[in-house]
Amino acid sequence: MAEGREEMIERCPECGSTRIIRDYDRAEIICLNCGLVIKDHMVDPGPEWRAFDEEQRERRTRTGAPTTLMIHDKGLSTVIDWRNKDSTGKNLNLEKRITAYRLRKWQRRVRVSDSVERNMALALAEIDRIASILELPRNVTETAALIYRRAIQDRIAKGRSIESMAAACVYAACRLAKIPRTLDEIAHAARATKKEVGRSYRSLAKTILPKISRVPPAKPTDYVPRLVNQLRLPGEVQTKAIEIIEAASKLGLTSGRGPVGLAAAAIYLACTLLNYKKTQREIAQVAGVTEVTVRNRYKELVEQLNFIIIL
Repeated sequence: MAEGREEMIERCPECGSTRIIRDYDRAEIICLNCGLVIKDHMVDPGPEWRAFDEEQRERRTRTGAPTTLMIHDKGLSTVIDWRNKDSTGKNLNLEKRITAYRLRKWQRRVRVSDSVERNMALALAEIDRIASILELPRNVTETAALIYRRAIQDRIAKGRSIESMAAACVYAACRLAKIPRTLDEIAHAARATKKEVGRSYRSLAKTILPKISRVPPAKPTDYVPRLVNQLRLPGEVQTKAIEIIEAASKLGLTSGRGPVGLAAAAIYLACTLLNYKKTQREIAQVAGVTEVTVRNRYKELVEQLNFIIIL
C-alpha cells in the first residue's frame, strides 16, 4: 500500500514540476526543480535479504506466490507440490509417494467446494487457454478473470455456456487494453461460435463493463502495426498507413466502417504509394477480411483523399 501511495505523487506541491525522483537510500521523494523533500521515511515493501540467482531467491523467500485472479480461490489455498520430494530435497519412498498422490487428489477436491467455484475454475482455465493461443499478455488474462468474477456475482453468466462467456471476457479485456484482436480471432480460439461469443459480449457491455471502465471503440490505427508486422513490411509503410487513416478520420470516412478493413485498405494504399508490391489478396488474407472489402475501402480512400495512383 505504501508503494501505491508513492506512485500517486506526480507533481511537486510547491512548484508544480513533474521532475520527481525517489531516493531509496535516504527514503525520500525529492523534487529536482526546487529541491523540496515531498515525502520522507518511506517504507520499503521489498525483502530485507538479497539474492544473486534464482536458487538463492527460492531458498530465502519466506512467502508464497502472489495472489492472482486467474485461480478461483485467488491462490490463497495450500497446494501440495507435484514433485515427490521431502523438505530436504530427497526422493520419497514408494509408500510415501502413494500417500502424497492420495493427498493431492483429495486436496484438489477440497479446493473446489461448490458449483460456483467449479464453474469459476473451468472458466478461468478456458480464459488461460484462449489467452495462450492468442499470445495475450498477463494483464489481459487478469482483467478477463475480473470481468468473469463480476459476471458471476451479478448472475450475468447464468444460462450461458462457460466457453462463450470466457471468450467474451477475453474479448472485452482486449478492448480495454487496446490490444487488436477481432471477434473472429477470439471465436476461432474459443470453443464457441462467433454468434454465441458476440451475444455474451453484448450482455457484458450492457451490465458489467460500464461498472469497470469505459470500453473504447476499436480504431483502425490499432490494427496497422500488427498487420504490417505479419506482412513483413518496413516501418515507413506503417507510418504512411497511419497518416492515411488519420486524414480519413478528419473527413469522417472511418465512421460506420470496419476498422480491420479500413486498416487493410490503408496499408494497401501505403504500399502502392511507396512502391511495395503487395496484392489485395495477400493483405485481405492476413487481415481476415474479403478482397471486396479491401477494394471498396481502397477506392473510397483514393477518391476522398484525392490520391493520384498510377498503376
